[in-house]
Amino acid sequence: MKNWYTKFISQPHQVFFTNATLFLLLFILALFLNYSGIVTLKVSLQIFHAYALIFIVFIQFFLGFLFVVFPKFLLQADVSSKVYMKQVFLYFIGSLGFYISIFTSISLNIFFAFFLFCVQLVSFKTLYDIHIKSTTKDKKDTFWVLISFFIGLVANFIFICSFIQSDISQLLQQFSINSGFYLFIFMLIFSIAQRMVPFFSSAKIPGYKINKSKYLLESVFVLLVLKVFILTFLTTPYNLPIDIALFAVFAREFIKWKISVRNISAIMWVLYLSLYWIPIGFFLSSVESILYLYDNSIVFEKSIIHVFALGYFCTILLGFGTRVTLGHSGAVPTANNFTVILYLAFQLVVLLRLFTAYSINFSFDYLFFINLSAISFLLLFILWSSKYIVILLKGK
Repeated sequence: MKNWYTKFISQPHQVFFTNATLFLLLFILALFLNYSGIVTLKVSLQIFHAYALIFIVFIQFFLGFLFVVFPKFLLQADVSSKVYMKQVFLYFIGSLGFYISIFTSISLNIFFAFFLFCVQLVSFKTLYDIHIKSTTKDKKDTFWVLISFFIGLVANFIFICSFIQSDISQLLQQFSINSGFYLFIFMLIFSIAQRMVPFFSSAKIPGYKINKSKYLLESVFVLLVLKVFILTFLTTPYNLPIDIALFAVFAREFIKWKISVRNISAIMWVLYLSLYWIPIGFFLSSVESILYLYDNSIVFEKSIIHVFALGYFCTILLGFGTRVTLGHSGAVPTANNFTVILYLAFQLVVLLRLFTAYSINFSFDYLFFINLSAISFLLLFILWSSKYIVILLKGK
């Protein structure tokens, strides 16, 4: 047992990915239990679904990745197991406490939200110290990761402050969720992806040349800031010019990158596929704004959010997770037929969730489809975990 534990904690992604996968499944299960009427939760949907996934689940997945690649980006020593394991235990305690609180007590919910915020401060400082100590000249990518992480901390704190009942509590929650989604998780993942995906492509595709725009991250960040303020303080149609601009920026960029799912391995095309969902999401958001002007009774529910959360966040998570899990276990990073089927099936889950959002307009059974989406998501992640979490648990 001691030998197993030593191997299990030997790499940060092993413990963080395991932690995050457990709570991802638990929070999606809570969604299913809530919509099925099996349990009544003590907190709102915005807290146990949106807040929990942004500030508890996704952050742990990508911390596992960042604690591996940050030192490599900046030519620094690896993060020691003593440092990251303290954080892993605190994240586990905080996440478990938060999960229990959604069934039991709002006061407990607030306590564990603040507890996790404090742990995230420690994680930010760990990454910041690595960035500051590095003497390498190119620190642009890690700078934007830190900017995204810092905004996530601010957004998290604003949400916690919104628990104090006031006339602007709902507005603060909405601003926090919008900021956390677009300026924290969306921006953080893209800061990593725009570095790693072209790099992986150049290593795997003969003759491939990295061709990124110089001010890509700056352009995306400014536009996302505008989008967050419009989403929070204005009505849907005002999104249109920003969404068109974001669609144009990403479509143009990915054309420059020459990323194509043809004639490449599955371990690569799933990463490309995840990026394709970005311009698709902003295109659909533009359509939503146009149709709102035509008929504001058309319901889009949270379709755009789920295009990004499932299509972009979770698909790239599966791709990066598979690659890192295999590569750092000593195996060749490749996707077998089982994994390829899971990748493709997951895209059907994205489409199912998109259909669920629009089904309201056709008087379909929304609760049936939302539960079907949740069950499908749970099933696929459990199947993925049955192979890759087992590898993580074995350790290296």
